[in-house]
Amino acid sequence: MGFSKMFTWFFITWVCCNLHVSCSQQAESVKQRKPFFERLRRLEEQFRRFQELSLTRLQIISANFNISSSVDLRLQSLTEQSNNISATMSRFHTAAENDIATLKSWMKKLQKKTKKIDLKMSTLEQVLNERSKQLSKAKKEQSEMMSNLTTAVQGHRERISSLAAGRSKLQEETESLRDEVKRHAMIIARFEERVKSALQNDALSAKPRPVQAAAATEPRVHRAKPVKAHKQQHTQREGSICNVNSMMYFPNSSIENYASFDKEFSTGLFEITICSWLKTKANYLGTMLSYATEDNDNKLVLHGRNTSKQTTIHFVIGDPAFRELPVRSLLDGRWHHVCIIWSSFEGKYWYYVDRRLAATGSKFQKGYEIPAGGTLIIGQEQDNMGGGFDETESFVGNLAGFTIWNRALSPGEISGITTGKLLPGGQMLTFNDISILNGGVQHYNCTCLEHC
Repeated sequence: MGFSKMFTWFFITWVCCNLHVSCSQQAESVKQRKPFFERLRRLEEQFRRFQELSLTRLQIISANFNISSSVDLRLQSLTEQSNNISATMSRFHTAAENDIATLKSWMKKLQKKTKKIDLKMSTLEQVLNERSKQLSKAKKEQSEMMSNLTTAVQGHRERISSLAAGRSKLQEETESLRDEVKRHAMIIARFEERVKSALQNDALSAKPRPVQAAAATEPRVHRAKPVKAHKQQHTQREGSICNVNSMMYFPNSSIENYASFDKEFSTGLFEITICSWLKTKANYLGTMLSYATEDNDNKLVLHGRNTSKQTTIHFVIGDPAFRELPVRSLLDGRWHHVCIIWSSFEGKYWYYVDRRLAATGSKFQKGYEIPAGGTLIIGQEQDNMGGGFDETESFVGNLAGFTIWNRALSPGEISGITTGKLLPGGQMLTFNDISILNGGVQHYNCTCLEHC
């Protein structure tokens, strides 16, 4: 760097000296020739200008030279940085290639999995389509069955209404026929009395006096008195309840005390009515009846339990659905008549105590069917078919006139049963169908409630 500067300055000095010598020679020649002075002066001025221009140029060159040295340093640092960047880029490129390779392998795996998922989805779509078709068919069949069932139910209701109307007419005709029979019986009895009195008068007129004395004792076995007594007995029964037929007595709280029927429900039940007279001196009302099947031990239950404060019992239709029925008024040791009615068509129930409606409700197992083929027990609650009893749930007291119908009785029919008229038709089960008595349970025949 220093040698080049010295060379440059030496070159410039040499040029200046040569120019000065040439200028001096030219001056001498100008002296010789006067017109050259002016030209020489011009040349000197040009030289000065050239010298100044050269100096400025040299200064610029030296400045540029310093700049070029700094540029070299910068270029060197930049080359080092570019080398570092290139090395980093190569590493990054290598890592990127590795990542790309792994991504390609993952992409292949994902493509395989997506293919499997697509196959599964297609199969699921086929299965769902088939199931939707089956469900639509089942819904159509169910709607058809429901429409048929509704039409059948409407037909049955119309038949039931017509049968009820015919039954009421038949009851009226029966009552009138009974009145006619009674009237004819009275006429026949009077006729018999007249015939007997006429025969007695003939005998008295035909026989001698001692025989008449003997005949005077005849009124001791006269049949008119028994007929009169029969009339008195009939008038006594006018206000009594004589549609009971039989009574069952459950002496104490024990799992040994229960009764079972010799026949079961032959068909499923969509309606049911349970009526009975009951009397208990206990401070609770136990289980009156329970109906169990193999798949459910509480298909039909009137369930009570010995608790400190019992105010209700559970009326169960297809466990776990139940309703609570009040029983506080029944725990006074007197006879009371209860009727429980349930209808699946409307999902309603009615609970009568002494022919008065004590409880009612709706939305209770609408459309449900009490199935056939179960076991019906009186006095105990079954935890399995025919067994699994609990002593605290047993019934204690008397049950009389127990009857089950496979239809819903009307309020008029309930009132007729409670007031002692004949039982309505369509009876499904009574105490006459009891097959087995267990423990200390006793079964008595008593036509009238006052004799039970």
